[in-house]
Amino acid sequence: MKLIGPFKQIVTLANLPLRGKLADEQLQIIENGGILVKNGYVEEVASYESLYRQYPDIDTEAVKGAQICLPAFTDCHTHICFGGNRANDFAMRNGGKTYLEIAESGGGIWSSVQHTRAASDDELIQTTLERVNFLISLGITTIEIKSGYGLDVENELKMLRVIKKVQAMTEATLIPTCLAAHLKPRDFEGSNAEYLDFIVNSILPRVKEEGLAKRVDIFIEKSAFQPEESRRFLRKANELGFEITVHADQFTPGSSRIAVEVGAKSADHLEATADEDIAFLADSETVAVALPGASLGLGEKFTPARKILDANGILAIASDWNPGSAPMGNLITQASVLATFQKLSTAEVLAGLTFRSAFALGLEDRGRLEEGKKADFVTFKTDNFHNVLYRQGSLRAESVFINGRNVSNE
Repeated sequence: MKLIGPFKQIVTLANLPLRGKLADEQLQIIENGGILVKNGYVEEVASYESLYRQYPDIDTEAVKGAQICLPAFTDCHTHICFGGNRANDFAMRNGGKTYLEIAESGGGIWSSVQHTRAASDDELIQTTLERVNFLISLGITTIEIKSGYGLDVENELKMLRVIKKVQAMTEATLIPTCLAAHLKPRDFEGSNAEYLDFIVNSILPRVKEEGLAKRVDIFIEKSAFQPEESRRFLRKANELGFEITVHADQFTPGSSRIAVEVGAKSADHLEATADEDIAFLADSETVAVALPGASLGLGEKFTPARKILDANGILAIASDWNPGSAPMGNLITQASVLATFQKLSTAEVLAGLTFRSAFALGLEDRGRLEEGKKADFVTFKTDNFHNVLYRQGSLRAESVFINGRNVSNE
């Protein structure tokens, strides 16, 4: 065992409910605390002095200066395996061009598909690992990564194999998701429904055979796949043994209901979710995932996070880091901005970045600092945990621990 501390404050997030609104007064804060770690898991969190008196001969790892400690964050929605760059898209969008005009000029998702297909495995491994390391530096130790810029058998498998290779190069937990249903590729001769059948019959069996992903996603939108064909696809994917998540209600409402109907783990985006659908979503086990990075990148409204929480829904917050609509990647900045516009308490934001976000990935062994949970945590050099959101991402993580080991300097 090892005792780490003392920390000025440890915000454990223990005993908080999975769903609904939270007040900061519900947070358990241990002053001058220590974390006892055994075999990569939290054994106990308590006063540092009391733990040291209880285990006087224990190995210790000292924390220098005033630092606060939080459970490490989970980013449950990213697209960080990609080739190329879409800075021109961003400039054109800010210059008044529409999504369709940008796509017709050679930009949009199809641009990323072409660049990703052209990239070598080594190039994708290097750039994906760099992005993973950036997220770790923010205190994010569990990262979902989607495919979706391959859109054929060879290149979807290439992306998922790259993610698997990167997993072997990092101590962070990477959760791969097959997003072959990102949109119908321009070089596929057939209808949307035929392309979705192609995914079911030709891509997903290979993904399952190689153990490359256990999750399947689809983009339900006017510019991508329509509701009924998407519902059929998701049910077929589920029958093959895949967990489901959905890009829902980004520009038009209604698809969050499909996510609930098919038992999706999460419905992500939700910027256009109608009031009548919020209660339907909140009355389910499907996690509502807000992606403020997309709102900032596109200049669109934010997910109605306040309404979802007030309706007793499960709200997670993720970055949507991708080359087009959400290029920032800084989840802490995004969550801080979302809190300002949606009037979210610090407790609600921290829950949305930790155990609620982990739940969206089917992970319940992390996101809280309590006995039996994975010893992933992050420290900040400050004497008040509120400064993490107050500084809107400019207060950088001091140390990041994975399985109780400081990985910050690696």
